[in-house]
Amino acid sequence: MSLKIKGWRKIVKWSVWALLAILLIVFLVRVLVFENNYYGEKEGSERSAAIVNEGTDLDETEPTDDEVKEYTVAPDRPRYLTVEKLGVKNARVLPMRVNTSGELDTPRNIFDVGWYEASGKPGQGGTLMIDGHNGGPHVHGVFKNLPDLATGDIIKIERGDGAIFNYKVVENKTVTLEDSDAYMSAAARSPEPGTESVTLITCTGEWSSKQQTYLSRQFTRAILVDE
Repeated sequence: MSLKIKGWRKIVKWSVWALLAILLIVFLVRVLVFENNYYGEKEGSERSAAIVNEGTDLDETEPTDDEVKEYTVAPDRPRYLTVEKLGVKNARVLPMRVNTSGELDTPRNIFDVGWYEASGKPGQGGTLMIDGHNGGPHVHGVFKNLPDLATGDIIKIERGDGAIFNYKVVENKTVTLEDSDAYMSAAARSPEPGTESVTLITCTGEWSSKQQTYLSRQFTRAILVDE
C-alpha cells in the first residue's frame, strides 16, 4: 500500500513540473510574438528612445565654451562648422576615417561633426565631406534639422589658421538608404565642376526597428562663395 502511495506522489510531482514547463514555454512564445508584432508596428515610425538601442554609446554632453575654444587642429584643416539657420555655432570638426563596415565614421559626441580626412580641405579646391548625428537616444544632434536648409543658405567653415570659408547651399537632397551608397560618388564631387564645395551628411527620415537605423540619408551640397 505504501508503495502505491509513493508512486502516486511521484507521478503528481512530475506532472506539476511538466505543467510548469509547459506554462513557461507558452509565456516565452507569447512574449516573442508580442515583441515581433510591436516592433513591426513601429517599423517606419519616428525614432523612439524607448525602443532604440542605436547610439547608446554616444556622448550627449554638449561641449562647454572652454572645450570648444581649446580645440585646435593643423592650420590647413577644418576646425569649426557654423550654420546659423540651424543654430549650429562653432561645432568642432573632428578628423574621421572609414570604419570597418566601409562607412564614414562619425564622432562619438552628437554635437561634433566629422570631416573625412581623405576628402578636400578648406581653400584647396576639393570637396569636403562632413557628417554628423541626427541625434542620440535622448537628445537631438548637430544635424537634426539639416533637411531644413534651402538653396542660398550659408555654411561656414573656420580653418585651423583662423581663415573662414563660406559655402552657399545649392542642393539639399533626401536619398533612401538603399540608394545612399550609390549617391556617395556624386556627393564626393562638386555640384559645380571646378568650384570648391562641401557636402554635409546625416541620417534622416523614418526609423527602422528591424535594421536599427533611419531609412534615409540627407545630403546637403554647397559651393564656395566670396562673402
